[in-house]
Amino acid sequence: MAFTTLLALVAVVGSFQAASAALTRRVACPDGVNTATNAACCSLFAVRDDIQQNFFSGGQCNAEAHEALRLTFHDGIAISNKAGNVGGADGSIMIFADVETAFHANIGLDEVVAIEKPFVDRHNISAADFIQFAGAVAVSNCPGAPRLPFFLGRKTATSPAPDGLVPEPFHSVVQILDRFADAGPVGFEDVEVVWALSAHTIAAANDVDPNLPASPFDSTPTIFDTQFFLETQLRGTDFIGKGTQPGEVFSAVKGVMRLQSDHLLARDTRTNCEWQSFVNNPQKLHDRFIDAWLKISLLGNDQDSMIDCSEVIPVPKTINVQATFPPTLSNKQVEQACADTPFPTLKSAPGPATAVPPVQRNQALRANLKLH
Repeated sequence: MAFTTLLALVAVVGSFQAASAALTRRVACPDGVNTATNAACCSLFAVRDDIQQNFFSGGQCNAEAHEALRLTFHDGIAISNKAGNVGGADGSIMIFADVETAFHANIGLDEVVAIEKPFVDRHNISAADFIQFAGAVAVSNCPGAPRLPFFLGRKTATSPAPDGLVPEPFHSVVQILDRFADAGPVGFEDVEVVWALSAHTIAAANDVDPNLPASPFDSTPTIFDTQFFLETQLRGTDFIGKGTQPGEVFSAVKGVMRLQSDHLLARDTRTNCEWQSFVNNPQKLHDRFIDAWLKISLLGNDQDSMIDCSEVIPVPKTINVQATFPPTLSNKQVEQACADTPFPTLKSAPGPATAVPPVQRNQALRANLKLH
């Protein structure tokens, strides 16, 4: 009796394993190298390898990677519930580049659009999907970053997005929160705006101050860590510009540019506690950035009708680092804004204070395309 029961159990387990294998069966891609859970994802392996080698300098978290991430936001956020939810992540910033890159909020993006367009032209991929795919691959090159999801099958823009839908550094907190709240059918809550700004941990300002190209927003611009949230909460002591530009304020770290919008959101009662909660909390940083980025990357599209090709995105290098105050700085320089929770007590990095250098660009790539 017991033996019969065991045989029945083995049969059930075997049937379950066979069913599971069928559900996860992979298809061989035409390249003879890769496999995928959905054949539609196979073409993305060649796109990934091309941009890693020829766009991101062999897989670097460089200026081009930062700009590719920035482009995903500028294309996706250009959608308005009040205007009927036309637009979103539909590639319009590339398809109608002559129009949209002339918008004030998009100044400077003509360069990354010019870099990305040849990749779109030589691969079977839409501008809408390529922009978001390149952004997800770009983030994977930054140590400490989460592996971002990617869904294939976005709609393609038939007209340019309206001007005025991309928040700018000199906008007030009310303007920024209202703009996000109006983006898409459900919009973004105030805390989700903070989540989205996690992107600034691997970002630099190329167009806020023309005298200071590639100035990073924190002291570790090639690492996806929580330093950005720490350093924006410090009292500004050093102004790196030659003259105040709209949206530029004093920074606590020499060589780092602090945006007015980041400075104010870190101190506003609607967002300051959420801002502080990311300090030295890399797991939350990962989880919430994935949530915000996916939402932005799908604006104007129906996720249920798209194909999950997340497996094509490389797995980022993991790191184990603690947030630290920059050299010579400590909790004494914290401009406490959150009334609910004390600021974390952190160590200070050793050594004298030195200026953070600009983020490196792929000069050979830019020269080939005749970009400045």
